Amino acid sequence: MANNQAPQGNHDPAGSTQMFRAFVDEAPQGRQAAVPSSGGPRIGLILGVVVAVAIVAAVAWLALA
Repeated sequence: MANNQAPQGNHDPAGSTQMFRAFVDEAPQGRQAAVPSSGGPRIGLILGVVVAVAIVAAVAWLALA
């Protein structure tokens, strides 16, 4: 079976692929606890989108009236 992670003649001289894979494979434990459980920023984003759509609809209504 072929070794797909390090094929012959396709060497990564900087090692960036290996370093990226090592970074992705790490499971950060502290970042999961730092995420707030409430949906505060998400609710603000949804309200902002709703307000933006309402403003665009009002401008379009005034332009067509």
